[in-house]
Parts: sequence; C-alpha cells; structure tokens
Amino acid sequence: MAPHEGLVHPKEYDIKDSNVELIGTDLDHRVKYNSASTEPAWNDGKVGQTPGLFIWRVENFEVVPWPKERAGEFYDGDSYIVLHTYKVGDDKFGHDIFFWLGSKTTQDEAGTAAYKTVELDEFLHGAATQHRETQQRPSDEFIALFRHVSIRAGGVRSGFTHVEPEEPKEVLTLLRVFKHPSAGRSIIVYEVEPTWESLDDNDVFVLDKGDKIWVWQGKNCSPMEKARAAQVVNDMTLAKHIDVEVLAQHEARSRVIVGLLGGREANQSSFQAPRPGRFNNPATGGSAQSRKLFKLSDASGTLSLDLVKDGQRVSKSDLDGNDVFLYDSGDRLWVWEGAAASKQEKALWLKVAQYYIRQIQESVAEAYLTPIIKVAEGYESPSFLKALEV
Repeated sequence: MAPHEGLVHPKEYDIKDSNVELIGTDLDHRVKYNSASTEPAWNDGKVGQTPGLFIWRVENFEVVPWPKERAGEFYDGDSYIVLHTYKVGDDKFGHDIFFWLGSKTTQDEAGTAAYKTVELDEFLHGAATQHRETQQRPSDEFIALFRHVSIRAGGVRSGFTHVEPEEPKEVLTLLRVFKHPSAGRSIIVYEVEPTWESLDDNDVFVLDKGDKIWVWQGKNCSPMEKARAAQVVNDMTLAKHIDVEVLAQHEARSRVIVGLLGGREANQSSFQAPRPGRFNNPATGGSAQSRKLFKLSDASGTLSLDLVKDGQRVSKSDLDGNDVFLYDSGDRLWVWEGAAASKQEKALWLKVAQYYIRQIQESVAEAYLTPIIKVAEGYESPSFLKALEV
C-alpha cells in the first residue's frame, strides 16, 4: 500500500452526531448474544465447540449452510461466511471468521455477511479474529484453509434484484487451473474470459463447449495442475456424459482449442495472460516506509483517527488497551481492538477502516480490495503478531 497522508478528526464520526449510547455496553452485548443464540446456523451443537471448517452462503438475507463436499467452491455473485475453529492448548479454541465477497455480489448480500459475521463473533464471546476477504485479493490465510479453491461465475438470487448476464447463444466456459503462488499447495480453479487471450503457457485450461470438454495443458504447467484439471473434468462429466479430449500445448492439434476461443488467426506459439487479481501479483508485505499506525480514540470528546507512527517499526507495546488501532502493514489493514476501548470505538471499527481505505483509493485505485482484519486484545492471531515482527 502506498504512503498516504491525513485522516485526522474525520467529521462524520463525531460522537455528538451518533446515536450509539448503548453500543458496547453489557446490555448491548446481551441483546446481540441473545439474537445470535437464536440463529439456527450457529446452533447446531458444533459451531464454536468443535475444531474444523464451517461455511455458509448468504441467501435472501439468511445464512445457509454450504455443503462440506463443496468447501472451497465459490461463486462471484455471492457472499459467504467461513469459520475456522482450531485448538489452542488443551481446553481452549481459537476462531477465525472470514466474510468473503464475490466481485459481483450485491450490497444486501455483502451487508448481511458483515452483520452476521459480527453476530457470529458475539456468539463466540468476542474471541474471534474477523476478516473481510474479496474475490480479487484473498489473503494467504484464507486460501490456505482449502486444498482447492474454485471461483465460478453466477450465484444465488438476492433479496434485491441481482443482475444476471444474458445467456450466450453458445455455451462457452473457460476455467484456468493454477497453483497459488504463495499459499502452500493450494490449486485455484478460476473462471476466466473464454478467449484465446486468456491462455498461458504455465497453466492448464478446461474449455466446456457444451457438447464437448477440451483440456489444454500449457507447456510449462505442473503435474499438480494437470491432476486438479482432471478432477474438475471428472466432476463435470458426472453431471453430463460428453466426450473429453486432453491436448498438450506442444501438440499440433492443440491449435483446435485456440481456434474455438476465437484465435484462428493467432499464429504465436507462446501465450501469456495475467492471472486474476492478487493471484497475478501476490502481496509480499509492504516496506517499512509504507507502514502506518493510527489510533482511533474518543478521549477528546470527538472520535478521531490520528497518525501515531509513519514508516517506523510497529510493536505490540505501541498499542494501548484503552483505544482501537489501525495498522496499515502494506498488504492488509489490521484493526486491533483494546479490551477497554469505548463503546463508540468498538462499534465503528469497520466503518472507519472502510473510510480509511476509501482515502487511499484516491491514489491507489485497487485499495478497496485490501483485506481488513480485526483482532481483539488477548486473542491476537499468529498472523497479526507476525505482521508486527516483520
């Protein structure tokens, strides 16, 4: 994230203009917990009590359990909530809650996902780390939860109008299969534009033409990518019995696939296409010069966001349990919530974080894709502590 200025005393967050007298109080927490305790999605006897992965999709303002066998499968028109519960010691659990926003999800779906994430955190007694994830720039922590990730076009209809593309006269779907550049052994299956310009020597592509499935193996693709593509094709042929043809790029016949994708006139022997979003240029962490630490405090009577450190190393000793801090580490925005922070500071963390991102967007167009992660004092995640050490 590039260096940026300002963000002092944002007027819209003046306490006098906010009707939030009870937010953050014991009564507020009890009300929210009671609401969460009646949510069927959280009350299956396993959520929060059993280690593992739990996934829900937002459908018509409700959270609906996602089939376990489809873990890692997402649609760009939807929003999802993913809970990862893991053991910490012998008798304690740690929790990470991710709400994942597809690139074409609607405002009501995204809003429901954010609201329900807060509710789930309340159900877990505020002990969870909350993550806002976007399709175009998912964090390594999110991708590492799944052995395989598949991102396809489409999605469930929302409570509001969900824009649907017109059906093409000929069904043509192109899937790009590639290894994630930094998240372990994760293999990504990503639906891309069905054109020959989407091809790349380094990856495998699956072309579903409706009446036949073609597999194009780039000359530099890996065995893992070939194996994953084979699994994808197997799943597709279970649903419809059609012919499949696998062609390696070095085979002369592989030009058939290029032609089917509109490249009959293309005569190159090598193909290069950027991978989608952050899969193309994975973030490696910002330089020390780009990192910033802000304090969100209402001690003066007006909620303000003040720059505390700019370019210097940030450590846990810089954090005060009486306030909320925003730490821009370069590739993501961390929100650290002090245990004794005020009700207003705790209530507005996401709104302030999004406001901060909007300011950066004036100079960095894709800043809105930045992962936002909230950690609570005493429940800091290993990835947050690591971000402070770098």
